[in-house]
Amino acid sequence: MTVRPFDWRDIPALLRYRNQSTYLDSALVLTRGSMLLPGALLSYLAPAMGLYTSVSNGQDGLEGSLIGQILHSVGNQFAHMTFLTPDESLDSPALPALLDYLAATVVERGALRLLAEVDERTTAFEAMHKAGFAIYSRQRVWQLTKQVPEEVKISGWRGATEQDVIAIRSLYSNLVPGLVQQAEPFSTKHPRGLIYRDGDELLAFVELRYGHRGIWAQPFVHPDAEDVAAHFFELIQGLPYRRSRPVYLCVRSYQAWLEPAIEDLGAEAGPRQAVMVKHLAIAQKAFRPFAIPALEGGHPEISAPLAHSESEQ
Repeated sequence: MTVRPFDWRDIPALLRYRNQSTYLDSALVLTRGSMLLPGALLSYLAPAMGLYTSVSNGQDGLEGSLIGQILHSVGNQFAHMTFLTPDESLDSPALPALLDYLAATVVERGALRLLAEVDERTTAFEAMHKAGFAIYSRQRVWQLTKQVPEEVKISGWRGATEQDVIAIRSLYSNLVPGLVQQAEPFSTKHPRGLIYRDGDELLAFVELRYGHRGIWAQPFVHPDAEDVAAHFFELIQGLPYRRSRPVYLCVRSYQAWLEPAIEDLGAEAGPRQAVMVKHLAIAQKAFRPFAIPALEGGHPEISAPLAHSESEQ
């Protein structure tokens, strides 16, 4: 069994498998497309961009071979699986070797975890679980293609700025379970999305990702927020640069109470997905001794011993 980087010789196989692929990054697929062949070629021509595609030939040459791809952005603590192909080979012994090879590639760039989103009803879910991936959350993606009625007034939402980072971080920390925060820690980069405030209190943040095929929106809404359905109407109508692109609302299991309000928009629900993680490093506490500097350049005074006295009867 050999694992190697993708090159031009693998293009025919990739084209042959294009209808037999499992996609593991929902936001990427829905906003930019499968990126199957373009992404593989980009990883071959410019690997420094963070896209890596590798091929495992299996034990019997081409039989049981697998092609996989991983995406890692500079500075992120996690990388994301983008696809595995073909589906029929996901239960082969080639999968763990392929994943280990890809993981070793991004560990050198600073990635500590490998993420993937899988439909639990597919064989890919069992294959990923056997390969060391564990569920840390679940999600459902809602697709909205209809336009919101024009009579809805736009108010309340505005673009997030660097001054909102502390408030967004606080909202994220209060809403997102610790298990999820371990896999997806809050990003300190410039927030990309919209916020909703009630006075000085931040009640909602919607992270946005744009692509030529659609817009990905992931909401974080405080339970104290009222008239959530109306706020979502305002959000969709006032979404910047939407044009005619569909909007995909990703609702994690810890925000499932938002789904009735999203359904009122006329959105269509997708299948439930397991959000999985494979840890690439083991966290350990660093024990570092430290010395207390002597005061005024002198030597520490030896303290008098503590003696226990007994009263005489």
